[in-house]
Amino acid sequence: MPFDFAVLDFIRDNISNPFFDFIMPKITYLGSGGIIWIITAVVMLIIKKYRRTGLKIACALLLSLIICNILLKPTVARIRPFDINTAIELIISKPTDYSFPSGHTTASFAAAMVLVLSESKRIWIPAVIIAILISFSRLYLYVHFPTDVLCGMVLGTVLAYLSSRLIDMIFKKKMKKSGI
Repeated sequence: MPFDFAVLDFIRDNISNPFFDFIMPKITYLGSGGIIWIITAVVMLIIKKYRRTGLKIACALLLSLIICNILLKPTVARIRPFDINTAIELIISKPTDYSFPSGHTTASFAAAMVLVLSESKRIWIPAVIIAILISFSRLYLYVHFPTDVLCGMVLGTVLAYLSSRLIDMIFKKKMKKSGI
């Protein structure tokens, strides 16, 4: 944990400013409940050309919810940094669930990495930038440890790969059955 607090305190002491205090809660909100990624999946599901990618994102987000929020967070039960360093005044409402891994980061990287695996740069580059910003916002806001975010990035990337493979296998099997 000394590394974790060193990073958080560096951000707090050297990067914190009124502009970021204004913008970071809004950026973090984009990842709340995976809303931006759910919207992305729904839009892609509507557009026939991107339907398979939308399915992959939906699958990755579902896996993220189950593995990160339902299984890992309560099992690891890591308390949040602001609960240890009580001198910190949060600029957002206190999250009530556990810290490890970061659900915002896991969902963001699950969706963004599906796009990296599936689409052109025009789509995945902004998605990766948004995922990185959402992840950084969790550190800036002092609601996650850096290791929560790093593990969320890795977990999200793995889930993106697994969901992409799973959906591709299902489509391949479906096409084989229909004789295509």
